[in-house]
Amino acid sequence: MPLALLVDDDVSFALGLAEVVGREGFSTKIVHTLKEAKAEIGRTGPDVLLVDLHLPDGNGMDLFKELEASPGTEVVLITGQATVDTAVEAMRRGASDYLVKPVDFARVKQVLTNVARTRELKEQIGNLRGELRKLGRFGPLIGASAPMQRVYDLIAKVAQTEATVLLTGETGTGKELVAETIHSLSRRHKEPFLPINCGAVSPNLIESELFGHERGSFTGADRMHRGYYERAHRGTLFLDEITEMPHELQVKLLRVLETGKVTRIGGSEQMPVDVRVLAATNRKPEEAVAKGKLREDLLYRLNVFPIPLPPLRDRREDVDLLAEHFLALLNREQDTSKEFTRPALNRLRSHNWPGNVRELKNLVHRAFILAEDHIGLDCLPLGVQESGGSSLNLKVGTSLGEAERRLILATLEECEGDKKKAAEVLGISLKTLYNRLNEYKSA
Repeated sequence: MPLALLVDDDVSFALGLAEVVGREGFSTKIVHTLKEAKAEIGRTGPDVLLVDLHLPDGNGMDLFKELEASPGTEVVLITGQATVDTAVEAMRRGASDYLVKPVDFARVKQVLTNVARTRELKEQIGNLRGELRKLGRFGPLIGASAPMQRVYDLIAKVAQTEATVLLTGETGTGKELVAETIHSLSRRHKEPFLPINCGAVSPNLIESELFGHERGSFTGADRMHRGYYERAHRGTLFLDEITEMPHELQVKLLRVLETGKVTRIGGSEQMPVDVRVLAATNRKPEEAVAKGKLREDLLYRLNVFPIPLPPLRDRREDVDLLAEHFLALLNREQDTSKEFTRPALNRLRSHNWPGNVRELKNLVHRAFILAEDHIGLDCLPLGVQESGGSSLNLKVGTSLGEAERRLILATLEECEGDKKKAAEVLGISLKTLYNRLNEYKSA
């Protein structure tokens, strides 16, 4: 039976509400203070939380922070002084609904029905996400390998919290896509997601871009400009290549992270901003600190929840999925039906991918342009064609007959089914090759 936690300092009201909630199929627990509610949430993780806005020891909305560890809990806010602003703020912070005192118990029934429906839908969506994960999809991310499954686990754990996240990984591993995924799964998903590449903006302009400026604050500032921080209010700001940010600006960023307030260049007013910050770097953070590229105190502030992204060479089993995905996008865009040959996919899998997923995406686009119907080895760039060739791993103790069979079949596949070419590569006659293939078919 689902558990409903009722938090209200009005004892008679709480008892009456508990009776109504119980009739709707919930077991109930009543507490009267914020402190008791926090303890109960940590102990039981209720399915539904009905909480009064005004409690003896604080504001009911303070419990949203406690619920970060229990993202499955639906929240219904109760208030005797409902305003539009209160309702909007409650819904923005994750409340499913709200009730106004004196409570209409028919309305309670309606709210609980909606809550039950929402929980059912979330459960169905969660099951679908689980199935998609097995198939190698997690939002816009693609990969069924163990390293990517670990990344998905970390994203799922941190997305619903307000924690700052530091994404690390080589160039082209998909750090911005991961940041977008975290935002899309967060409570801020309906608000802006704003990315800024700290290494792509001139050092003279980045402070203005980030924090904004007042009119006349410097030459050319002919109008007031709202920076990324202000525009990302209530949403998520993604600071890519954070180690490329000028040192003096890192000090100002640290101050904003600690105070939650921004001051435009040339201004004196400190403006409160509600922004979740995600950051990324292709450097090892500790080495960046040692080389003076990143302030140590800023690293501690950003590195609350680190997510390392694996290079493509460490998840080669995902190359097929990614290549087929990029090809499907191009086929859809151009209304074509081109396909990879198996040897081409084998060769892609054996490549080292120094440019990671970005390199693979660009390579697929180039091969798509060159190919007619099938994308074979001849459509791949020379560096990939000659990446060392396919290899055949044989366990010590394999019989000579089995070793010969596997070598012949692998060579035939490498030659895209061309038996004459395969016989030449193997140094045997075409007749011998046919004889061996007939033996393998009859075996």
